[in-house]
Amino acid sequence: MMDLILFGVFPYVAIALAVAVGTYRYCFDRYSYSSQSSQFLESRALFWGSVPWHYAILLILSAHLLAFLFPPFWGTLLGAPGRLYLLEVTGIILGMITIIAMLILIIRRTGNARVTAVTTIIDWVLLVSLLFQVVTGVFIAVTMRWGGFWYIHTVSPWLWSLVSFSPKIEYLANMPVVVKLHAVNAFFMVSLFPFSRLVHVASIPLGYISRPYQVVVWYRQRNNQS
Repeated sequence: MMDLILFGVFPYVAIALAVAVGTYRYCFDRYSYSSQSSQFLESRALFWGSVPWHYAILLILSAHLLAFLFPPFWGTLLGAPGRLYLLEVTGIILGMITIIAMLILIIRRTGNARVTAVTTIIDWVLLVSLLFQVVTGVFIAVTMRWGGFWYIHTVSPWLWSLVSFSPKIEYLANMPVVVKLHAVNAFFMVSLFPFSRLVHVASIPLGYISRPYQVVVWYRQRNNQS
């Protein structure tokens, strides 16, 4: 019963909450659709935490997404032992980078009084959830080898079953506890999406691509000379 709730019901609840509340917030509180940066309060630690975090996590998420969208291609790509080993090592290194970056960001928010003052409860919940996600991800990569390959035979079919509205919870129900926690926490963060700073990822300013160049005209008042 618990597996059905966690892997067959909760993902839909999380996505529905993210879409409904996210849409409401965009329509009625659009100015809150930002990362609410605290860079003006402290920037050095933010740089060393935020920049490595974004690059590393984007690569990790891209690998997860490719394995989900194109399982046959991903399986063929990792068919050679050398490529599989390279992905394994790269994934662990990127995971360690994300952990270090997250710790820097957390220390920044606890060690700077001005940054702490503008940090909300939902910010702390998000930071802890993100840290938990990357820690469990690295633990899975280290203790359950060749995850890039078995992912397409377990997690990917489960995700596709959710897409087809016929959840096959047995794919996750038979996995180790750490994998279950990793999967549930991923959807928990989806549910946090409309309430946290994560919402800014949905406000990519694509309009700037086609916007005409901005013309800046400087006006300086000249001193009258006699």
